[in-house]
Amino acid sequence: MLIDQIRADLITATKAKEVLRQRTLRSAIAAVQEAQVSGEAAFKLDDDGVQAVLKSQVKRRLDAAEAFDSGGAPDRAAAERAEIEVLEEYLPASLSADELEAIVGAVFAANGFETKADMGKAMKAVNAEVAGRADGRAVADLVKSRLS
Repeated sequence: MLIDQIRADLITATKAKEVLRQRTLRSAIAAVQEAQVSGEAAFKLDDDGVQAVLKSQVKRRLDAAEAFDSGGAPDRAAAERAEIEVLEEYLPASLSADELEAIVGAVFAANGFETKADMGKAMKAVNAEVAGRADGRAVADLVKSRLS
C-alpha cells in the first residue's frame, strides 16, 4: 500500500539525514492518520484515499507558496515548493494540456455535449475519465470553453 511505501521512505530519509524529505513525509503520514480517524468511526484509507490526502497537502503547500511569494518571503516559498516535489512522487503523473484536451474532445464526441446546460453532465463525464490526474479548475475551464 502507498502509506506503507511512504513510511518505508521516511525510515530511509531519516537514516540518510534528509531533513526536507523527512519533514514532508512525517507531515503526510500525520495528515493520512488524521483523515483515518476523522468522522464518526475510524477506518483505514486505501491508496486512492491516501492519494486524495496527498493532493490536498500539495494544494495546501501551493497556496502557502503563493502567499509567501506575495508576502516577500521567497525562501519559504521555495521550501514549500520543494515539499510539493517530494509529495508529487507519490501521486500519479498529471495529464499534459494536450492529453487533457484529447480526453475532453473524446468525451464530448461520445456524449454530444453542446450547450451550457450540459455543463454538469459534461464535468461528471470528463472527471470520470480524468480520475484526478488534472486540476479541477483547468478541466472546468476547458469544458466551459467547449460549450456554447
